[in-house]
Amino acid sequence: MLLVIDIGNTNIVFGIYENDTLVNHWRLSTVIHKTVDEYAILLNSLLYFDKIKLGDIDSAIISCVVPPMLIPFEIVCRKYIGIMPIVVEPGIKTGMPILYENPQEVGADRIVNAVAGYEKYKKAQIIVDFGTATTFDYITPKGEYMGGAIAPGIMISLEALFERASKLPRVELIKPKSLIGKNTVHAMQAGIIYGYVSLVDGIVNRMKEEMKTNPYVIATGGLSSFIFKESQTVDEVDEFLTLRGLKILYEKNKDHHKFK
Repeated sequence: MLLVIDIGNTNIVFGIYENDTLVNHWRLSTVIHKTVDEYAILLNSLLYFDKIKLGDIDSAIISCVVPPMLIPFEIVCRKYIGIMPIVVEPGIKTGMPILYENPQEVGADRIVNAVAGYEKYKKAQIIVDFGTATTFDYITPKGEYMGGAIAPGIMISLEALFERASKLPRVELIKPKSLIGKNTVHAMQAGIIYGYVSLVDGIVNRMKEEMKTNPYVIATGGLSSFIFKESQTVDEVDEFLTLRGLKILYEKNKDHHKFK
């Protein structure tokens, strides 16, 4: 079995593949100060409900954008599973040219998403990942990672509004009855939701105009389904894009990696 781990600033997503089947997946909050043993216990507990043991795992791959979290999870793999994981980092085989000025600056999750998206559609595309930050990545018709844009995530924007405006309350992220709010809570919800949808559609349309293509637009990440309902530019939500990308990168690199 293959363990895939995507470590983000807000969440850690685990997935278990048996051959080409995603058996199950889990999302946990990213907590930097947890110990190796605590994460091992958590992982073992999650697997238990699917009657999977740590010993059933024979390979692993990790994508991480939180540097302090990488070594603890490498140790979890070595100490509790007995394997050396593949890490998505400079030098890994992706099969995708990176046209960034400095390729090492591109977040591992953005490369993983790009590989997964192009592997599926083999055409120009824009991938919008709704995480702590919202990233927009453009992949050319030839399968090259061109670059993209990074915006504050929707939850960061919502929290900033609460923290920096003394009279504004913390509100739940739900769609209001109308764009024109009749009270403060509804007005804030309208501003965040419709403002963010406009941000997404605006950046996507400007990318299309700049690149003079009609790329397929994929949304992924925790709030992708929420925004998709209101967006006029997103073609598809792919909840498992990153996990599938990790599986693809594992296949590209497994023959050149020593797991034991």
